[in-house]
Amino acid sequence: MPRDVTDSEGITWSCIQAYAGLSENFENNEAAKVNGTNDTYHVVCTPSGGAQSVRLKLQGDWENDYSDDELLQAIQTQQAAA
Repeated sequence: MPRDVTDSEGITWSCIQAYAGLSENFENNEAAKVNGTNDTYHVVCTPSGGAQSVRLKLQGDWENDYSDDELLQAIQTQQAAA
């Protein structure tokens, strides 16, 4: 299930774990894991506006553990690195 956050410019970002839309099985969850880590996952965040999607590496139960501000900070950090 996607998690939506809105930044200070009014852009709503929809974040979802990679491969989550295929089905809810063990293989897809494993495919989303970052290689060499036990508890880090690839997450794709897509904007409602003109910005480009970003791919993040987030730890654990990111959907519940990360605050909106933490997700937005991760998005901004990734955008600056691109």
